[in-house]
Amino acid sequence: MKNSYSESYKAAGVDVMAGYRSVELFKEHIGRTKIPGVLDGAGGFGGLFQLDLTGISEPVMVSGTDGVGTKLKLAFLLDKHDTIGIDAVAMCVNDVICCGAKPLYFLDYIACGRNEPERIAKIVKGVADGCVKAGCALIGGETAEMPGFYAEDEYDVAGYCTGIVDKSKIIDNSKIEASDVLVGLASSGVHSNGFSLIRKIFDINSREALEDKLPNGKTLAEELLVPTEIYVKPVLNLISKISVKAIAHITGGGFYENIPRVLPKGYSAKINRSAYETPEIFKVLQEKGGISERDMYNTFNMGLGMVCAVSKNDADRAVAILEESGTKAFCVGEIIKCDDGIILI
Repeated sequence: MKNSYSESYKAAGVDVMAGYRSVELFKEHIGRTKIPGVLDGAGGFGGLFQLDLTGISEPVMVSGTDGVGTKLKLAFLLDKHDTIGIDAVAMCVNDVICCGAKPLYFLDYIACGRNEPERIAKIVKGVADGCVKAGCALIGGETAEMPGFYAEDEYDVAGYCTGIVDKSKIIDNSKIEASDVLVGLASSGVHSNGFSLIRKIFDINSREALEDKLPNGKTLAEELLVPTEIYVKPVLNLISKISVKAIAHITGGGFYENIPRVLPKGYSAKINRSAYETPEIFKVLQEKGGISERDMYNTFNMGLGMVCAVSKNDADRAVAILEESGTKAFCVGEIIKCDDGIILI
């Protein structure tokens, strides 16, 4: 790339040399994510991945894409960019595993007002950390410098993931029955949803606002920037040992939107709120913002980042398997025959 340089483009706000420097800085992080099947390195026009179909009779590719949302505003204020990429990965891979698919590879997209190579490398480090935790490879991406569109110190991050599942093993809710138990997997916090409301409640417009202390002793920054939990390995382990009938990733829309999405018509989820301890941050949000209980459960994960439906006989074992994988889990409710969608008790 030593001959690729444009003074005119740089004068317009785009430094192509900074882009090349970014790639050099984050290549080491991409290397950490390499898994069997990866055929290409960083810097090409497309990422190559060779499928291993051993033991898969009817392969089905499953894809998901998402971004981080306005949680990025906190990263800008704190000048902390090394974990936000984990959120980008989590939002995609957690969706893909809901039908039983194993994530294979991930691609990221970073658009910024000014390409600062060291900052881009920190973002990609977070993406790579997320990919390592999910067991998938970071095989490509794009960094777009867009002066005049984004502020100089701001950027957006989005991602795309592809996974694979045998057609006969797709989790599609067709086996759901009344009395099936709902097993909730603990979240790591607010994850990456509802931040427009969070920023309004706490009036987060400066770094100082994020230094406020919560009752648990943590600052807002420490609580809110905790990355979204990645559930890939615990859930795939669970699927390999028992029959999981439905999986819901609790993202934007909370319980009311996401759990009914995976239930057959005529079935609803009855959730016992006292079956697990709601993290303190949600209680603080509700009280300080004067938010109704319904809106809380229709916006945030309320401490459960994922919910799985299993047969009653498998419920205790499911919790044990997840706990052995390092994921806190709880029996939080059951499937019932009715058309209410969600019933909170």
